[in-house]
Formats: sequence, structure tokens, C-alpha cells
Amino acid sequence: MQHPPSTVSTIAEFYSGKSILITGATGFIGKVLLEKLLRSCSGLKTIYCLIRPKKELSAAERLSNMLSEPLFDNLHSEQPNFLEKVIPISGDVLEPELGISTEDRLVLEENVHLVFNSAATVRFDEHLRSALELNVIAVRKMINLCKAFKNLECFLHVSTAYSNCERHYIEERIYDPPTNPQHIIDALEWLDDEMLAQITPKIIGNKPNTYTYTKHLGEEVLVREGADLPVAIIRPSIVTAAWREPVPGWIDNLNGPSGLYIAAGKGLLRSMIADHRVIADLIPVDLPVNMMIAIAWHRANCSAGNSLPIPIYHSTTGGLNPFTWGEMESAVMNYFKNNPMDSCFRRPKINILTRNSVLHDLWILVSHLIPAYAADLGYLLIGKKPRMVKIYSRLHRSMEILEYFTTRSWDWTHSNLDALKNTMTPEDQKTFCFDPRLMHWPTYIQTYCLGTKKFVLKEDPSGFPAARAHLKKLRNVRYAFNTVLLVLLWRLLIANSNLARNSWFFVLGLVFKFVRFFRLTSTLTTS
Repeated sequence: MQHPPSTVSTIAEFYSGKSILITGATGFIGKVLLEKLLRSCSGLKTIYCLIRPKKELSAAERLSNMLSEPLFDNLHSEQPNFLEKVIPISGDVLEPELGISTEDRLVLEENVHLVFNSAATVRFDEHLRSALELNVIAVRKMINLCKAFKNLECFLHVSTAYSNCERHYIEERIYDPPTNPQHIIDALEWLDDEMLAQITPKIIGNKPNTYTYTKHLGEEVLVREGADLPVAIIRPSIVTAAWREPVPGWIDNLNGPSGLYIAAGKGLLRSMIADHRVIADLIPVDLPVNMMIAIAWHRANCSAGNSLPIPIYHSTTGGLNPFTWGEMESAVMNYFKNNPMDSCFRRPKINILTRNSVLHDLWILVSHLIPAYAADLGYLLIGKKPRMVKIYSRLHRSMEILEYFTTRSWDWTHSNLDALKNTMTPEDQKTFCFDPRLMHWPTYIQTYCLGTKKFVLKEDPSGFPAARAHLKKLRNVRYAFNTVLLVLLWRLLIANSNLARNSWFFVLGLVFKFVRFFRLTSTLTTS
């Protein structure tokens, strides 16, 4: 194993005295990155967070609210003064020059050594104009900002492993874009939103959505306009709940499979299109975050400077520690069967994945739509606002968006991951672990499911006994309903069919004969 030469500092030592700029700090990855840097690289000088004022809250107020979340509880107890190192920069990636004031811009130009650019829209169905503004044009603005930084050592851009998802085999390099990014940007000036929406399918071509399309263009902008900067790119796959840190199972959103886990646990999800054999390429958020910190360290210490092609790093699990959608389904449903969520709509169903679209549509009608309308009718009768049809509409939309990814597998190369790991000391490999081969999937899925209950739904795990009792009530209700329904159908059949009536009386006759025979046998045995 190769370790860095003695002249190269360990990662924590390298970050000592450094000033860092993070965009997207209020996002899922950004929060975990901020917490990890403050906790494991405590010698750093300053972290500037580019934050957009929102809902009458200033950037400073939003930062203060974020740092009071449970995610940062350990920092508050271990490093009470860490707040002094985090400085909000009011700005907006949609504004000219990022909406940063002249004063703040000068501060950044003089002080920043490392930039982590994670600001983006992660909505798969984002309007193309918004996706271009956030995932392409904003990258250009960041490049222009960083060109004025006097001490820049690394500009790390967060892309996605699916930026080239039209390919099955994806290498650690930047592929030719579907078009020149500037051509699309120019078209925004004369195309209105309605016209742009109409031609979006033709523009994105064989890409499944605007997210993957614009992420690919964002990488191309870095090649064309950021070649003179110390750029590196990380491509994570589907980023999910924390594996080990900062808190096992921590999650703050419904993106990716999180919403599906909750829907399945609540008994809402009964069918979705997926291939049991296809790899579910999930990556816990702490792995790409640790990798980002290590990449910036390695890129800054690279003797070749900016002369090499932009290094690409894949943060994926499929080729290193594969786990299929079928295995995930089993793990998730087994967990919720024994550890139910509060106030379940129905009992969680064990098998929900299917490749048969006809069967899926039938299950959607029988197990989703009919119960949803029946429940909303019940809500109306008791004077409450109907909500189940709306919930199922959102669930079906999420399922449609994810279908492309639940029916396909990809093969990403990971030579740069291994090379990066081999340059790290054993201690750094533990502190900044990003190797998914060390994960045990069934245990992680249990932690993930518990995380959705604790951190997304805010349900107390101490309520498990009551949740299990509620699940038993749902089971009894189901059995009673099925029994009544069966009897009614059978009585209806008897009333309209001589054959069914005769069959019924024949079966009853056999039952009575068996009972009489059993009683006679018991009497003789007793005598």
C-alpha cells in the first residue's frame, strides 16, 4: 500500500489554518460536509457558507437555525466555540455574480483556499430553465468567482454518477456533451417557459430527465472554462442516509428511496415497477463527504498542478459492494414488519416489486386508488379534509421518476477511488472512510429505516409497542373484512346459481357427517 511521503501532511494537518467556501451548505450533502470538516479538521480557520436569504430569514438566521439542528449536537458539546469558525455569505446562485456583495467578495478572494461546490437542484423533474440556471450557469458563475481567489488550492464540484446514464459502462472521465452548453444557454433568452417545456424531451434526447442532462453540461462547462483552476469532480450515485456519521441513519429529506421506505412502512406502497435483479446503487452520505475532503487534500498536494485532465471520482457501490432492489425490498419489509411506524394506513406488504406493467397497473387500481378514494370519502363523512388521493398522486409521480433507475444497472470504474485510498495513511482511512466495501447492507438498511422514522417523521422509537398493537388491530380488521366479503360474495353466488347452492349444501353435509363421526368415535374410545 502506498502512503503519502513524509513531506505531505495528513488530511487533518493539511486543513489546519485553511479557509473554505461551501455552496449548498444548507443541502443534505452540504450539512454533513460542514459538520465533518468542523469535527474532524478542527484546526481549520474559517468556513464560509454561501446561503440564500429565504422566507424573510437572512443568511445569518438560516445558518443559525441550521446549526441548532440535532445533526450538530456532538459539535456543540465537544467544540462549543465552533460557531466562531462558520461565517454566512449572503448570496444566490441565480443572481448576477452570485448576489455576493463587493465587501464579501473581497474577503473570499483574499482568504479562501478550498471550494466545495455542492449547490444544485436535485429534482429529476425540474423545468429545464431552472435546471440550467442552477446546474450549468451557476457553475460558470462559480468559476468566474474562483478565478479571482489568490490562494485557491482546489475547486471540488459535486456532479452525479448518472450524468452519463445513457451509457452502461461509465469511466472516470468527462464524456462529450450532447450539445454545446452555450447554445442551450443562448436559447433561454428567446424561448418562453411553455415552448421550452414542449421541446425539452427532444433537447435532452436519451437522457431520462433534466437533472442528468444539466449535470453533464455542468461538467463540460468546467472543462471549457475552468481548465486553469485546480478542479476535481466527484460523482456520487443515489445519496442516502448516513452509515456511521455524524449520526447513523441521519436523513432530512424524502429524496431517492427515503420516501418509498416511508410509504412502504406506512402500508401505502403496494406495487412499484422495479427489477429484483437490478443493483440499487445507494451511497450513504458520509462516504462521498469523506471522499470530498480527501479529494481536496490530494488535489491540493498534486505536483502536476492544473496541467492534468480534471480528475473524476465515482462514489458508487454497485461494482464494489452490490445490493439489488430485490434484496433491499426484503430487508426493508422485514424491518417494518417487526418495527412498524406509528399510525400505519395498512399493514406493510412483503412483496411490492414487479416487472409486469399490466399487473402493476391492476395493483395500483386495487391497492392504491380504490383505498385512497374510500379513505377520502371516510374523511369527508367525519368532517375532515381528504388527503389520501393527493398523497397517492405524489407517490405515483415519485415512482414514475425513479422507474428509469429501478430497472437498469450501471458499471462505474473506481480506479481513482482505490488510488486515492492508497495515498492515505491507515489513520486517515479510518477517519475519512469512503470505501463502500466495508458496509453490511442488511444492517445499514435497518439503520436507514429507523432514520426515516426518527429524523424525517419525527416519531419516537419508544412508541414501537403501541405501533405493533396498532398493526395487530389492522390485521384483525383485515381478516374480519375479508371474511365478511367472502360470505357476502358466496351468499350472492348461492342466490343466483343452483350449482353453487347444491355445492354449498353438499359441503355442509360432509361437515355435519364428520362432526357426528368424530363424536361417535370419541364416545367409543371413552367407553
